Amino acid sequence: MNIVIVGDGKVGATLVEHLSMEGHDVVVIDRDQKIVEQMVNSYDVMGICGNGANCELQLEAGVDASDLFIAATSSDELNILSCLMAKKAGAKHTIARVRNPDYLNQLPFFKDALGLSMVVNPEYDAANEIAKVLRFPNAINIETFYRGLMDLVELKIDEGNPLCNMQLTDIFNKFDVKILVCAVQRKNEVIIPRGDFVLKSGDRIHVTAPRGVLVNFMKKLKIYKHRTKDIMIIGGGKMGYYLARQLCETGGYNIKIIENDLERCEKLCEMLPDADIIHGDGTDRAILLEQGLEGQDAFVALTTIDEENIISTMYASSLGVSKTVAKVNRVSYEVLESIGMDSAISSKTIAANRIIAYVRALENSGEESSVQTLYKLVGGRVEALEFKIETDFSAIDVPLRDLRLGKDTLIACIIRNHKVIYPGGNDSIELGDRVVVVTKSNHITSINEIFE
Repeated sequence: MNIVIVGDGKVGATLVEHLSMEGHDVVVIDRDQKIVEQMVNSYDVMGICGNGANCELQLEAGVDASDLFIAATSSDELNILSCLMAKKAGAKHTIARVRNPDYLNQLPFFKDALGLSMVVNPEYDAANEIAKVLRFPNAINIETFYRGLMDLVELKIDEGNPLCNMQLTDIFNKFDVKILVCAVQRKNEVIIPRGDFVLKSGDRIHVTAPRGVLVNFMKKLKIYKHRTKDIMIIGGGKMGYYLARQLCETGGYNIKIIENDLERCEKLCEMLPDADIIHGDGTDRAILLEQGLEGQDAFVALTTIDEENIISTMYASSLGVSKTVAKVNRVSYEVLESIGMDSAISSKTIAANRIIAYVRALENSGEESSVQTLYKLVGGRVEALEFKIETDFSAIDVPLRDLRLGKDTLIACIIRNHKVIYPGGNDSIELGDRVVVVTKSNHITSINEIFE
């Protein structure tokens, strides 16, 4: 596909990396010549320096023949204008990053009335991911498919956990709960396990089951944590606001936000009347203790500096706060794991995953059952994909026992008529189903590709 990306910040750079690796013809537009040169030298892409909303510059980049135009600059208004210009020039599909909370309720208008194919708000999407983790604090991360009907939950097996040295096929007999372990990370190795796989202490596992079954499972393992109530948020920027707003609207939470900017604090007081807004440095140990950090159920660090977020969450953990979450965009997955981080959220990765899923769906639009949702797990080494089954699926109504899955691939669930099926050999895939697949393979665009 021919793809033009305007803006090479965190989201733009992540998209350039993944989309160029997947074989797409990518052109990057940015005002900063050094950034453009860096992208051209690092990846197999073309680069143009200038204003992405300039019609002549867009034509020079080949927007008139492009399949997709993505605007991800730091300016919402420039992104929207750039997409309008690109659509007028002939781009088939356009995606704009829009972050301002003032535009949150207008996103459907931007998409429909202005002809945008997708509107992405990284901070809002990241806040949704954090809220899910806070509601189910046992999880390191939670990925959700098809309107929340199916969750893929990441858990860590600590020393003394009853799952240590247990074979997967023995879990049901031991605990009388039916769960599916979809992926296991053991040190630097990633495994898509079979039934005879034996779990070890230190493993990180991705499991799926109905939410009630997962809760029951945690209780039987004696590791269940009750839902968080008292939550301290460091950083009152866009993501902090979106998170606090969602939690306040849900109800049942005591929210405290510590923000260093006095003017921002005053604005937050107006926007979030049900939250406690504290003016102060959220990385200052004395302020954290003064504001009752030790009595909090959860601590969420959302400042603009990764290192501050990591250090403050580690400090909160040392004081016994049972759930910590840090916003991290630049530090690698491997580094976070090596220092024992609990949950880390990357807004740029969440936004990029949404766009990559859209790109893969476009690749096979009208031809094959294509990707609806995509998550990259274990630092991008495993993908979890949701497919919608169309008439072109080659194995409709064929029992799964008669199909041969590719290596390191499994079918996690089938969603049919708003019900989740955890399939066995006698089950089959029907027209209109949603199917969630977990695989170590990269760049799968059709469910037909998972079979040998």
